[in-house]
Amino acid sequence: MFDSTFFKVLSVLSIFHLHFRTRQGRISLVFSQVYFIKEHNIVAPYKIERGKMQYVFELDIAGKVEDVVETLLQLHRASCLDKLGDQTAMIIAILQSRLARTSFDKNRFQSFSEIFKMECKAEMVTPLVTNPGHVCITDTNLYFQPLNGYPKPVVQITLQDVRRIYKRRHGLMPLGLEVFCTEDDLCSDIYLKFYESQDRDELYFYIATYLENHVTEHTAESYMLQWQRGHISNYQYLLHLNNLADRSCNDLSQYPVFPWIINDYFSAELDLSNPETFRDLSKPIGALNKERLERLLIRYQEMPEPKFMYGSHYSSPGYVLFYLVRIAPEHMLCLQNGRFDHADRMFNSIAETWKNCLDGATDFKELIPEFYGDDFSFLVNSLKLDLGKRQGGKMVDDVQLPPWASGPKDFLQKSKEALESNYVSEHLHEWIDLIFGYKQKGNEAVGAHNIFHPLTYEGGVDLNSIEDPDEKVAMLTQILEFGQTPKQLFVIPHPRRITTKFKSLPQPSSQSASLADSPVSPGEESFEDLTEESRTLAWNNITKLKLHESYKIHKEAITGIAVSFNGSSVFTTSQDSTLKMFSKESRTLQRSISFSNMALSSCLVLPGDNTVISSSWDNNVYFYSIAFGRRHDTLMGHDDAVSKISWHNNRLYSASWDSTVKVWSCVPLEMTGTKKHHFELLAELEHDVSVDTISLNSASTLLVSGTKEGIVNIWDLTTATMLHQISCHSGTVYNAAFSPDSRHVLSTGEDGCLKVIDVQTGMLISSMTSEHPQRCFLWDGNCVLAGSQSGELLVWDLIEARVSERIQGHTGAVTSIWMNEQCSSIITGGEDRQIMFWKLQY
Repeated sequence: MFDSTFFKVLSVLSIFHLHFRTRQGRISLVFSQVYFIKEHNIVAPYKIERGKMQYVFELDIAGKVEDVVETLLQLHRASCLDKLGDQTAMIIAILQSRLARTSFDKNRFQSFSEIFKMECKAEMVTPLVTNPGHVCITDTNLYFQPLNGYPKPVVQITLQDVRRIYKRRHGLMPLGLEVFCTEDDLCSDIYLKFYESQDRDELYFYIATYLENHVTEHTAESYMLQWQRGHISNYQYLLHLNNLADRSCNDLSQYPVFPWIINDYFSAELDLSNPETFRDLSKPIGALNKERLERLLIRYQEMPEPKFMYGSHYSSPGYVLFYLVRIAPEHMLCLQNGRFDHADRMFNSIAETWKNCLDGATDFKELIPEFYGDDFSFLVNSLKLDLGKRQGGKMVDDVQLPPWASGPKDFLQKSKEALESNYVSEHLHEWIDLIFGYKQKGNEAVGAHNIFHPLTYEGGVDLNSIEDPDEKVAMLTQILEFGQTPKQLFVIPHPRRITTKFKSLPQPSSQSASLADSPVSPGEESFEDLTEESRTLAWNNITKLKLHESYKIHKEAITGIAVSFNGSSVFTTSQDSTLKMFSKESRTLQRSISFSNMALSSCLVLPGDNTVISSSWDNNVYFYSIAFGRRHDTLMGHDDAVSKISWHNNRLYSASWDSTVKVWSCVPLEMTGTKKHHFELLAELEHDVSVDTISLNSASTLLVSGTKEGIVNIWDLTTATMLHQISCHSGTVYNAAFSPDSRHVLSTGEDGCLKVIDVQTGMLISSMTSEHPQRCFLWDGNCVLAGSQSGELLVWDLIEARVSERIQGHTGAVTSIWMNEQCSSIITGGEDRQIMFWKLQY
């Protein structure tokens, strides 16, 4: 056997002399053609020798000789088949047979106490290669045992280290699973491809359910809001979007795609304050050159269906390795059958590459994340590879950098500065629309000149429907090598990145100076955390609300919904007198608590996720410790049923059928094993009749109350005085709430009306009537999502005073509604005893 030399057998002329000796573990083979790969451990183009050659291979384990010979003969028979599809099918059959005869070695468990959960066949995916083996998961670890013992006998990941898991499509099939043990790293810890989607989904379930403190589900919208608020950088946001769109560093056909940002690669200085320095991010690469675009449009118009503008993609394995050839030369050689590309077509210069992307007839490639990272090794020929000689006689060596970069490190640093610049922050959403958003497909893509070959899009072809094995293999090869468009993440225009600015209301001229303080002050984090444009995006799509799942957990109508601040637990109250704790992650009811034999009317979770407060028809307010699982305080503060409670800054606001709203100071006192509260009555707001609902404005300086007789009252909490008393409804006021800017109050009542009141003047400025009473609602000042007596969710357009959407929900009245901070997730409760989980579809 030759040291550090590897062979690629193209064809076996004949096996004139094949024998094995158990003692020595040798195999002798005769070949007609051999590829020498990495000869003498040097990376170079493959060397080919033809003619009759005999080689002797000596195995490390002599007992494996028979197994190796049997496999060699099977593979030889497969290679002699005429059709590529038949060859592929036979090789797959050989592999599946070997996998079926083996299983995971449980002696590889880290501990004898591990509890086995499941085992199945899978492949570990790395760039250009998938390694078959067995996956096993226990109560504490995930294992992969490759069939060939490479790169090591067992890959082991501790479940408690897992931070993110993604289901992937691999070869356009939903068979992949990628596991990350970091929050923001580009590369995963393992990428697995399964043979059955059911195995993939089952393994995903085991990992997800194990993670008791699993990070909150990351959606494109949640990352978008973090990006808008400046919590993550442009670079991090693009990484997350690539991840969510199935782009992985382990899959060269779906490698993360990043935009060209800079347009100037010739100046001595890089001026990031000049817009001309930057590429137009609203256009795809192919549309940046007007003359080239005109030629492409002429061809596009003359083309038969299905039409496409660009014959090559902006991301493909060839393009990725074009950039990475200096650090992944073996991948390039493998992809190109043992050869590097022609020297003049190599990645020689940043400026040349950009110019060719602008002018070339078939070059429309974007960049990869390495251009905005910290590792500049892909720009330097540190391996001293012989990459050929250019026409001018110059050897291909390091990548030539623009004049404004003093070296590779400086180039990356300035590229990162450009990516995070104000110009890019203001325009990056335009590029996202093209790659991940609404301009990716359909008429919007046509209008943006962003049309690629149909096979590059998800759903462009159903491989399972292709029966001809040769056609199927050819189609899959084309899909994997030509490039794939990312999964579409947004179907509406992506908002631009904005800087949150506090907008105060005009100074009022009458009533009370406290109204000037009614908007949220700049110090209120809850306001700063949600920008106006982010809320607008969510509310503009409120009609696209879809039911995610539902659960019947109570015996009577649900009266209140509260969710822990970390989003993991949902608390509900009901007329059946119980407080329920439901886990969103495990989808199971975890606790059921009863304080009395009378109905509970509402609930809320205190900051810190340690305590739940519930109001009851038995005149009391109960404090329940989540950590200790018991009631630890009771406020006996009213003479009749407590109908609604609110909380802000250690103050409890309680409404009651005894015709009062009371304001309590609730200061926690340390007690043995739990926290008791010291209650002090700060104010008592007197009403003429029973109070059924209350709500605070964002700054908790104003309170609105609704009574049994249809009266809406607006109170100044700083002075405990009534500002306005408005007769709004004929019957009980079901719900009332301030708009986010505190300018208006919306109320709904037993009479089926929706009324809008101006806070400053107390004037009734709008009234709408519905077929059924609206029992509860959420609103953003312009749009209302209301829960109807009919069981529907109704979307109201207040500007046009009409219902713009009806969404079927409960079988009885919708009695409670809750929305998360990002306005993307909604929970409703109803008389049908169900809680329903809703999500916005972006």
